Amino acid sequence: MVAVTIRNLSDEAHRALKLRAARHNRSTEAEMRAILEAATRPEGRLLLGTALREIGQKHGLTNTDIEAIEQTLDARPAEPMTFD
Repeated sequence: MVAVTIRNLSDEAHRALKLRAARHNRSTEAEMRAILEAATRPEGRLLLGTALREIGQKHGLTNTDIEAIEQTLDARPAEPMTFD
């Protein structure tokens, strides 16, 4: 874990953080961690698995379709492209 020092925080901001932490039943340090986590990991971020599932649903793909595609795949690795 990384330790972070915040310098020159105003007394008002520190007091507000302490009050906010008390409302959430956690320490001031835990409240600051929660604020930073929420700010750097927004809920609306794109999740690849979710995006792929939505594309499949949009186009009506089923597990049967995926199994059919897997059965038609050649076991040999793909040949790299050449630019001759």
